[in-house]
Amino acid sequence: MSSQPSTDSSPGVVDRVRVAVLGSTGSIGRQTVDVLERLSNRFEVRCLAAGGNAALLAEQAARLRPREVALAHSGGIPELRAALPAGVNIAVDAGSADALEALATRADVDMVVVGTAGVVSLGPVLAALRAGKVVATANKETLVMAGHLVMGEAGARAAEVAARDARSPLAEPLGWVRPIDSEHSAIWQCLAGERMRSVARLVLTASGGPFLDATTDQLAAVSPEQALRHPTWRMGAKITVDSATLANKGLEVVEAHWLYDLGYDAIDVVIHPQSVVHSAVQFVDGSLKAQLGTPDMRLPIQYALTYPERHPSPVAAPDLVATARLDFRAPDETRFPALRIARDAGRIGSRATAALISADEVAVGRFLAGTLDFPGIPHVLEAAVTRFGEGADQAPDLASLVELDGEVRDAFAAPAAGAGR
Repeated sequence: MSSQPSTDSSPGVVDRVRVAVLGSTGSIGRQTVDVLERLSNRFEVRCLAAGGNAALLAEQAARLRPREVALAHSGGIPELRAALPAGVNIAVDAGSADALEALATRADVDMVVVGTAGVVSLGPVLAALRAGKVVATANKETLVMAGHLVMGEAGARAAEVAARDARSPLAEPLGWVRPIDSEHSAIWQCLAGERMRSVARLVLTASGGPFLDATTDQLAAVSPEQALRHPTWRMGAKITVDSATLANKGLEVVEAHWLYDLGYDAIDVVIHPQSVVHSAVQFVDGSLKAQLGTPDMRLPIQYALTYPERHPSPVAAPDLVATARLDFRAPDETRFPALRIARDAGRIGSRATAALISADEVAVGRFLAGTLDFPGIPHVLEAAVTRFGEGADQAPDLASLVELDGEVRDAFAAPAAGAGR
């Protein structure tokens, strides 16, 4: 790894990379903890931060022995304190963005893994990059809302390294901001050793979710329970619903624009139900390079942690004979308009994409609560982009993004006419 190594003098830990995990008890966080525990000879966990699952956080702390933990919901602190192993501190004001920033910028942390959702992660990500920490992120707000800020910081750090050593893995922005999403990890892997001027198009694959062949009438009757039954992936509720509406793929188009510095016309989406081809890159000579893998998030997590090296993992390689066939089709943006809405928002600018992702969290929450029907989700997204997305400032600063996030949430938190049930 090219992050600053630990200076601990204990045998076998000198070269270990020191890690802070934000969102350790969520879906991504739990799998990150599994990967880090298995690669404990290469990584040392210094900090864990979680939302409200005090019991699981304490269990993770017992396994990984971090120096500090943080719990967002203070009500769980007594339970956490009683269950923690000796020597592990609890961060003060653990539910605040300032507390996460403090963990992400600790002098004894080299890499920050971001498994948290929401705008609360933006400040810690930017602060970590400014402090010279590598960021591996699954947080969509980071790039969809603030790609101009995040990649600006990553580019600045990369330029500093390139001036000293142009061959270092940190001499490029993707050495600093490492995507954990399987699709972006796939593109990143396909680009290894390639020059961006040779890239013609990016091809993001989408499973299509559980309603790939559903009629418009069937989509109108979709229940939360049905939407949460993803055919190939096991993920958190929010991202599972986003996969069902294809909003998730639209957000990934915006992320791809920032990560790889390509225009929206050069980023395609194809439906691939088997979820074996995680994404692909088309080059100017007509070649198409794809990354294939078993649907298991531990693989892209591990790649982000160990880049540019690869190490053995418990994830089985795909069996092409058993798979037998790989199907692809164009997405239907009439039945699933969220993909189009996201792409249009990206073309407008960062105010529009910030409004998009804030509205999506509100809309999915309302759908899961039963106050918005399934087709109402893209209706809310489009209304938010229309109402809040236009404006002269399409590269807002962090404070403006946080304010905009609050405005969008307030506007769409309650059912509105024409926005579903």
